[in-house]
Amino acid sequence: MDHTIDLFSVIDRLKQLVVEIGKLQKESLGRANLAFDVKSTAIDIVTEIDKKSEEKIIAFVKEYYPSHAILAEESGRSEAQSDYLWIIDPLDGTTNYAQGLPIFSISISLEYRGQTILGMVYAPVLDELYYAVRGQGAFLNNRPIHVSNKTQLLDSVLATGFPYDVAEHPANNINYFTRLLPKTRAIRRFGSAAYDLASVACGRFDGYWELNLSPWDAAAGILLVEEAGGSVISFREDRKVSIIAGNNTIVGQVYDEIK
Repeated sequence: MDHTIDLFSVIDRLKQLVVEIGKLQKESLGRANLAFDVKSTAIDIVTEIDKKSEEKIIAFVKEYYPSHAILAEESGRSEAQSDYLWIIDPLDGTTNYAQGLPIFSISISLEYRGQTILGMVYAPVLDELYYAVRGQGAFLNNRPIHVSNKTQLLDSVLATGFPYDVAEHPANNINYFTRLLPKTRAIRRFGSAAYDLASVACGRFDGYWELNLSPWDAAAGILLVEEAGGSVISFREDRKVSIIAGNNTIVGQVYDEIK
């Protein structure tokens, strides 16, 4: 790959940024007067903290990498034309956040000519900082991580989530959930796709599937899983980003159940 950026220097800068934004997020967690708006459906919300966090990340990119393009959850795609694209979810798990639940994350990735080359997911309350550089492995708080080595679905704990249009769209994951639940040890639903994928990368979850995600939900987490020795496959082209993640064996078994 012929990009010219030192990705580990980018990682060092990003670490400082996400920790700073994480402090802002923690300070307002559980605040009774937290302002929020409804987006695509009644269960798709955005808070003032999502917006403030995104502004800080965009300001960071514009300061250090002014020629790069940006795709951010709340403000959309920038006008810039560049081989580089930053994909930003400033607060993944907004519903949790608005409820005062401590599981949410900041997700940032960098693409070069359509391929993700860097990903970072930070869970502020847990103080867990995950990052990966393509070809260089995946890390949690600077220690290398690896996906689970489970080989049987019945021994596995999976994670999933449900789309914002769960009440309106027939492909809403309920059928997959009911099919997989009796065939696994357990299924968890944390409410932050980026954190779910990070948890697969470090082996806490043996597998994960979800449909109708957006690029900012999954781009950083997908790279984490791949760099931690796992695989991520797409299973529905009609529902935006619909993926299964885990080690090769578990991914194959989940796919066999839901295809």
